[in-house]
Amino acid sequence: MFWVLLLLLAWAAAGTACTRLCLAAVHAAADDVDAGHGHDLTLYEAAFLSGGPRRVADLTLVSMARQRRLLLAHTGWATVVDPRGQDEIERSVIGAIGPEGQSRIAPVRDAAATAAPVRGLADRLVRAGLAVPDGARTTVAAAVRQVQIAVVVVLALGAIALLTPAPSDVPRHLIALWFALPLALTLSCLAIARIEVHPYSRWASPAGQRLLGALPRRAGSGDDRTYLTTVAVRGVSAVGEPDLRAAFADREQHWRAGHTRGA
Repeated sequence: MFWVLLLLLAWAAAGTACTRLCLAAVHAAADDVDAGHGHDLTLYEAAFLSGGPRRVADLTLVSMARQRRLLLAHTGWATVVDPRGQDEIERSVIGAIGPEGQSRIAPVRDAAATAAPVRGLADRLVRAGLAVPDGARTTVAAAVRQVQIAVVVVLALGAIALLTPAPSDVPRHLIALWFALPLALTLSCLAIARIEVHPYSRWASPAGQRLLGALPRRAGSGDDRTYLTTVAVRGVSAVGEPDLRAAFADREQHWRAGHTRGA
């Protein structure tokens, strides 16, 4: 009976996908148990976990501008005031501006985001279990996609089985019922994963998200670190100074215009 072979294939697809999802969820939960305990996020780490490498570059630019060591004009240009960076990420920003000491903000941001110090920061966060590894973005998500594919496969095999002539002693509704079992398995796994499996952001793992949630960030606070924490988590939209916010707004307009011309 051809429909039995199709049923076995449906069970194989459903069973393999659901098993992979369960193993991935257990593995992710085991990795997350001790990650982040006793770890106090730096501003750079908070920026990376919230918005990735570009957020780190933005935070550095804002921090240096507030300390008057970098001038960010509302026209979208960055000018070095103090050429001595306080850390390697600041030095990468100064290096990206170039020997003339002045450059547009957009290329500075792009160069700083891809510089070795930011890549090193990303690697450390991944090793600490706070950031999602680049590229794979999470084994759980890949496993969920496989279960979703399995749902389609089971439906397709069931449809073929119903459309294929079967022995007269096997009712069509009984064949449909048999295929409904692997379909129910895959759908229930997806439902459980949606409820139970902690979602990953693009950059922060569940442990990283917990640490981000514990950060104090109140826009408008007089505490400079709290202000920069808000910028790290929310991005340049949290910048309070109108001129400084205009500098980043001009950067975004310049970036869009360049991509429009290149399209």
